[in-house]
Amino acid sequence: MAEEPAYRVALLSVHPEFADALLAGTKTVEFRKRPLAADVTHVAIYATQPVGRVVGIFSIEEQVKGNPHQLWRRFKHVAGISRPKFFEYYEGHHEGVGIRVRELASFDEAFTLEDAFGISRPPQSFQYFSSGQTHVALSGALV
Repeated sequence: MAEEPAYRVALLSVHPEFADALLAGTKTVEFRKRPLAADVTHVAIYATQPVGRVVGIFSIEEQVKGNPHQLWRRFKHVAGISRPKFFEYYEGHHEGVGIRVRELASFDEAFTLEDAFGISRPPQSFQYFSSGQTHVALSGALV
């Protein structure tokens, strides 16, 4: 029996409205103030309270760095966020990153952080895990 390939996952805390937009496919880029590590291939989506669950996972197409104006021009049609909220998020920052979604899988039943990653508190922004540290359903969702 072949082993599943190893990969690295970033668990991202995402507001529920943006998690919903990612899962619906109306948002195909996730914005962050700093890039994820270069070896991260997948992103697990933790919808913050009141949801408080890991709702999906996606593989990364690419990470695009740029200033907020460049990112907005390139991704405004797939941003899943209004222009005012976008620029409010980047206020005081001269650079950001757009993480483009390649493949996305949502879960029929969302996972608790304990079930998905063996942790009890969500990361402030993101936290890294190896594929071996994730629940079987997460690791098999896109591999």
